[in-house]
Amino acid sequence: MSVKPDSAVQFSVGAILWMFLSCTIAGAAAEPLTLYVSPDGNDNFSGTLARANRRRTDGPLLTVTRARDVVRAMVRGPGGKPRGPITVCLRGGTYFLPQPLVLTPEDSGTAEAPITYTAYPNERAVISAGRSIRGWAKVNVNGRDLWAAAVPQFRETEDCFREMWVSGQRRVLARSPNVDFLRVAEAPGGDRPVQPQGPSRFHFRGDDLRNWPDVTRAEVVVMSLWAESHLPIASVDEKERLVQFTKSAVQKISPDDKYWVEGAMELLDEPGEWYFDRKSGTVYYMPKAGETMIGSEFIIPWYTHVLHLQGSPEAGLFVEHVTFRGITFANSEWNIPRVPPPGKEARGGFDQAAIGVPGAVWGEGVRYCRFDGCTMHHAGNYGIELAGGCQHNKISYCTLTDLGAGGIKLGEGQIHLAESEQTKFNEISDCTISDCGKRYPSAVGIWLGQTSQNSITHNDVHGLWYTGISIGWTWGYGDALAGNNVIEFNHVHHIGTPAAGVEPILSDMGAIYTLGNQPGTVIRGNVFHDIAGLKYGGWGIYFDEGSTGIAAENNLVYRTTHGGLHQHYGAANVVRNNIFAFGRDDQIQRSRVEDHLSFTFEKNLVYWDHGALLTGNWSKLNVAFDNNTYWQIGGDKFDLAGRTWQQWRDAGMDRHSRIADPGFVDAEHDDFHLRPGGDQGLTGFVPFDVSGVGPRLRGQGTVR
Repeated sequence: MSVKPDSAVQFSVGAILWMFLSCTIAGAAAEPLTLYVSPDGNDNFSGTLARANRRRTDGPLLTVTRARDVVRAMVRGPGGKPRGPITVCLRGGTYFLPQPLVLTPEDSGTAEAPITYTAYPNERAVISAGRSIRGWAKVNVNGRDLWAAAVPQFRETEDCFREMWVSGQRRVLARSPNVDFLRVAEAPGGDRPVQPQGPSRFHFRGDDLRNWPDVTRAEVVVMSLWAESHLPIASVDEKERLVQFTKSAVQKISPDDKYWVEGAMELLDEPGEWYFDRKSGTVYYMPKAGETMIGSEFIIPWYTHVLHLQGSPEAGLFVEHVTFRGITFANSEWNIPRVPPPGKEARGGFDQAAIGVPGAVWGEGVRYCRFDGCTMHHAGNYGIELAGGCQHNKISYCTLTDLGAGGIKLGEGQIHLAESEQTKFNEISDCTISDCGKRYPSAVGIWLGQTSQNSITHNDVHGLWYTGISIGWTWGYGDALAGNNVIEFNHVHHIGTPAAGVEPILSDMGAIYTLGNQPGTVIRGNVFHDIAGLKYGGWGIYFDEGSTGIAAENNLVYRTTHGGLHQHYGAANVVRNNIFAFGRDDQIQRSRVEDHLSFTFEKNLVYWDHGALLTGNWSKLNVAFDNNTYWQIGGDKFDLAGRTWQQWRDAGMDRHSRIADPGFVDAEHDDFHLRPGGDQGLTGFVPFDVSGVGPRLRGQGTVR
């Protein structure tokens, strides 16, 4: 059942009951109160009944917005805060919002009287920022049998929506190729430096692109290095095989870079694809086998946010003590404007991590709030974003999937000096983040910017095209606020290659990626595996530019394309008591030599069957290697950056280390436990158990 945003309600006796209830609450200390919302409700009911009474003179409310307003009226009562806990309980159904749900400081609870929005027990409540499309009819376009429907209230001047869900499944905007990717032939000027911008044209191969009648409504999405560019087509010259764009690419474009083209009517040739004609306001769909108009639900996104938590941390005003439990948030979307705002550069994307894509659930100045057991899915942006001034919040047991960008963003790229505007002391735990990057492949599972003292623990992050967890947003040794974060007991896998057998499309990534000075940050007890980069850079632990003061210990890292560990450059990092196994090309890499100590590498097990042990720049050995155990299956005369084992030790490295088989139980099948007594021959390594990584069952306690 669904609630229409324009549903009419009639005044009832329930309104009188509600006025009486409000006066009673305002005049005396209140007991815990529960309000109910239902698709069968009425916004003039009191909301104190879970279902309508027999005469339908009272019952649950109809909309979440009305429930918020009722709670707000209570909060505005004597003392400005609720006198007792308030629960807003949503009965099962989909609640289509007339506008994004906004909570401000006046909607806050207190520690003693929190406010909770929750799904009714054993019922699924969905808050949707989308619109349901009805009125489908059969049509024939270009010789193809399609369904067509008008999109009500759409204005031609608006940017097009680029997501649609049919009966709860994402459908594909008409594209070519339907499977796999096209490859760039050549990019004029494509060898220019990455900054300030990439090219705005490239040569294509054969008849990959055509000068279709609506080609200027189409868009090319091209993968270059570690980011994608969304490039609206200006023209296609079939003779020269040259496509020109209205925007420049984010990075340089090189031959063989992968891309697809989407959004032209001529590309609508595969069941499950759709196309929107912005000029006529009509959406076309090629149905899949077995689908029927009557039995299918069609939803398109309508707003950027489903939920907007708007505090004012600079003024000391916060949204506080509000919990969301068991609710599903869905059907939001954000797109790069086809025409950039005045003064903004016409670029087709973001330098890294799809950083400019906001969250479906977005908050600023949010404190002591919780998302517990919620679902964020079927959206075209990030799932949750807690930006500036967000402190002491907890996101736990949530599922974030089928997202256009990534899972969770915490903090900002900007450094705030005022304590109230900083983001810190937050927890993300026991969440599952998967199947992301549907529209923005460079998005990450969990992104932490200039934010400190957070706990990221027991999450499962998988099925992304780019990095799993990213921490820090300072390139180099400048000012940074990303210290004392704890990343532990997470299972991060199938990054860069979202599933077994799927080829990567981006480069320069990690299961975990760090930037800048981060004193006190700890990465421990995690399992990172199946990390793949396209041209380079499929690493497990990736200390990128300026990463400093980070400890990585007791992690299991295996099956990476380019190595278990890479430090681009940084200082005073410690890599201790980890297992690095089965790097395809390399095991350990360092890229930049500096005068200070780069990192300490001690008490680790490194186990591989092919590829180099060390790669990169080791011309100056300002690193500290010792008490490690190395074993290359089938040989023990491996190369150490141009040195023999003895030369390496004579240079002061690995004086107490050994070349020895650690005796894993079954490494070929991902069992890296040591056989009984196997640790006796290892130099300093202490066995650790990773069986408890990933989300826990409820009631198993917290780590910190």
